[in-house]
Amino acid sequence: MKVYINPGHDLQYDSGAVHYNADGAIDLKENEVASTIGDKVKEYLEAAGCEVRLLQSDNLCNDSDYPDRPVAVCDDANDWGADVFVSIHCNACAGHDARGTETWCYADGTDGSLLAAKIQAQIVRSIDTTDRGVKVMSGLMVLKHTDMPACLVETAFIDNDSDAELLQSSYDAFARAIARGITDYQQSKMNA
Repeated sequence: MKVYINPGHDLQYDSGAVHYNADGAIDLKENEVASTIGDKVKEYLEAAGCEVRLLQSDNLCNDSDYPDRPVAVCDDANDWGADVFVSIHCNACAGHDARGTETWCYADGTDGSLLAAKIQAQIVRSIDTTDRGVKVMSGLMVLKHTDMPACLVETAFIDNDSDAELLQSSYDAFARAIARGITDYQQSKMNA
């Protein structure tokens, strides 16, 4: 199986959501968490025999303002012929009291929603995060412009203190759960 991993945001240009420590300084950035988890997911999937491609970039659909980001994530995944696409993120909420994991897909009843459900189940079961469920978000570029089953994983709320601690201490567990969810999806398709 060919798996395309897209850690959210861009290490150089876009931190994504952040967590502030008690002194008001940023101590955790979404782009770095997504990168760390994405690299580990790639390792686990390759060990399981999958072919994996990983790209973290602010250029999702030829929409980057930066000339050093010439490769668009969605085009690259489509051109490579990925079997599945998984984007990895951290969630955030204005009140800082939301917690948990949710996984987004393009539409209900699709292979993308099955992929999302498998990953969601593995994370909730493995890490015991609050289960916020699988949600439809048809307007997201990485779900709308990919040709293969795709989902976007919101691992936990980076702006919530307890979830932020979980992201720091359990990044490997998140990665293992995402990889297992992907291989669970593959197995379910083979058994169908």
